[in-house]
Amino acid sequence: MEEEELCFPKLLNSSCKKLKQSRSETLLISLLLCFISLITVALNLLVIISISHFRQLHNPTNFILLSLAASDVCVGLLLLFQMMTADGCWYFGDFVCILYYVLDIIITSMSVGNMVLISVDRYVAICDPLHYRTKITQKRVQVCVSLFWISCLLYAIVLLRNNFKPGRFNSCSGECVILSGLHEQIVDLIFILIIPVAVIVVLYVRVFVVVVAQVQAMRSPAPAATQQRSARVRIHKSEIKAAVTLGVVVVVFLVCLCPYYCVVLTNQDAILNTVSTAFVLSLFYFNSCLNPLIYAFFYSWLRKAIRVIVTLQILQSGSSDASLL
Repeated sequence: MEEEELCFPKLLNSSCKKLKQSRSETLLISLLLCFISLITVALNLLVIISISHFRQLHNPTNFILLSLAASDVCVGLLLLFQMMTADGCWYFGDFVCILYYVLDIIITSMSVGNMVLISVDRYVAICDPLHYRTKITQKRVQVCVSLFWISCLLYAIVLLRNNFKPGRFNSCSGECVILSGLHEQIVDLIFILIIPVAVIVVLYVRVFVVVVAQVQAMRSPAPAATQQRSARVRIHKSEIKAAVTLGVVVVVFLVCLCPYYCVVLTNQDAILNTVSTAFVLSLFYFNSCLNPLIYAFFYSWLRKAIRVIVTLQILQSGSSDASLL
């Protein structure tokens, strides 16, 4: 074995081999992952600062978006590990390997949980608008989001309970291998993919049906006064726009999630040792970069907030009370 082919050249008898790829390929993958990571962290930090700083943006829906942005920032940071293992070697030790997988499961689970919360929020807003403010309060949303984060932590610990002995399943130095049994894979598939996706699809189908019915009702002639009718149109348009925006976020998430789980379930033993797997994981991670771009495209308040942040007007006293809506 040549020295350049080993992850740890000094460990000739126990080191893993690097992937058989040119330096240009490794550099290209590293630069791609680095770019996605930096953009993901920067854009989602802008969302976090905007929602946290400006009081006008403190509402239940935006608090869910804040939680989603926080998980997306963590995704961007995890991408740095992917970038530094583009050659197929794990250089950070067995303890960090386990920690990496725990964080990966927590963040993946929480991303799915945030999508479920978004779907429930839009379902109540569209299908039961009269009781939305009483059912979906900021305090309740904060409690639900906190419980979701705690549940994801416990879920990761339970799912990886047989892997907490560092390096237990490594066959050579430079590997980061986590194994789970068939039961764990089935549980993960049911609770992180099948049930959440089913809930999201059912809720958004219901939202779509109600939105179509409301649009048809607004277009049909009615004896109500013109002022009342225009007020109804404004209310419905704002809710429909929010439903469409978050619907796009959910659809993009599902498109990026399915390939990720196909790889995890079929090639879990070598999740860090193939270039193709790295690209599929990057597709899932790239979703975290797309979310703030979708917000910026649909939400004028985010564009205004980013303008205030970038121009450093946020440092002025009273900037938290700025009008963005």
